[in-house]
Amino acid sequence: MKTAEKLASGWLLILGFMFLTISASSVMERNNANKPGNARIDEDGELVFASPTYLADLSNKAVQGLVFGLPCSILGGWMTLSLYRQGKHEKKALQQQTDERLQSLFYRMVQENHGRITLLSFAMQSQLPPHNAKDYLDDKAKEFNANFKISEEGAVSYHFEV
Repeated sequence: MKTAEKLASGWLLILGFMFLTISASSVMERNNANKPGNARIDEDGELVFASPTYLADLSNKAVQGLVFGLPCSILGGWMTLSLYRQGKHEKKALQQQTDERLQSLFYRMVQENHGRITLLSFAMQSQLPPHNAKDYLDDKAKEFNANFKISEEGAVSYHFEV
């Protein structure tokens, strides 16, 4: 459904831009035709001066471009903005859900291991990449004033007061 909405908003923006471009070109052509001494060349290569019906056609074309272009552009822009906001909201909800899952896992591991957590065990349980798991544990260690212990093999373990 989201793909269809993206396509629809894109097409509406393209159509709106196209109609507004037609309208702007008609206005410019009408302004050039209104200047004294300006003539245009038709399909046969003959010199043609602007007639009142030609100017009226250009004016109608400009109005029609605005009538179709503005609603398409506004609707396409509105749809694009709402899709952007919806995506931002979903991303925020997913981040909050992930944060809650990690916090729950962290508290459970602290409780089960009597305050001792290793980087490897947390990374395995949380399924986070090692550098993300380390950053998370470092933040929690600062927050709760935990102690660090480094084993002879170089493994870091965090000790939280329970």
